[in-house]
Amino acid sequence: MTHNEQTIRRFYDAFAKLDADTMAACYAPDATFDDEAFSLRGAREVGGMWKMLCTATRAKGADVWKLSYRDVKADATSGQAHWDAHYRFSATGRLVDNSIDARFTFTPEGLIATQRDSFPFWTWARQALGTPGLLLGWTPMLRNKVRATAATNLAAYLARQP
Repeated sequence: MTHNEQTIRRFYDAFAKLDADTMAACYAPDATFDDEAFSLRGAREVGGMWKMLCTATRAKGADVWKLSYRDVKADATSGQAHWDAHYRFSATGRLVDNSIDARFTFTPEGLIATQRDSFPFWTWARQALGTPGLLLGWTPMLRNKVRATAATNLAAYLARQP
């Protein structure tokens, strides 16, 4: 098993336990993260997002939380994994089953330099948001609204952190 594969496994093992501190420790200081809801730069934002999401899940959804991962592959500079999350979306209380493909690049020290998570936004939106997601989940308008709300929530969360 490569060092970078170990990093991916450490990250998802921690995520399954909602251990955001261990997750954050897997990232380089100048790491970037992108998915359908977030576009983050630097360990403070990336780690802060995971802390915010893990805190919300522990507060409003620990009873249904489940994460599994598979197909972990990595070489000296890059890697990938597939992960599935079952959770309660804290903003609506609706249950979500999200299937995500992750791609990574790594520093020479084995820390995550970049992470790009991909999932079908419309599928997520109709589960997380209900009728609005079903009707508008394919539109850039709803995607932009979700991204703006996520950015606002993260900024507020980070402002409350020491």
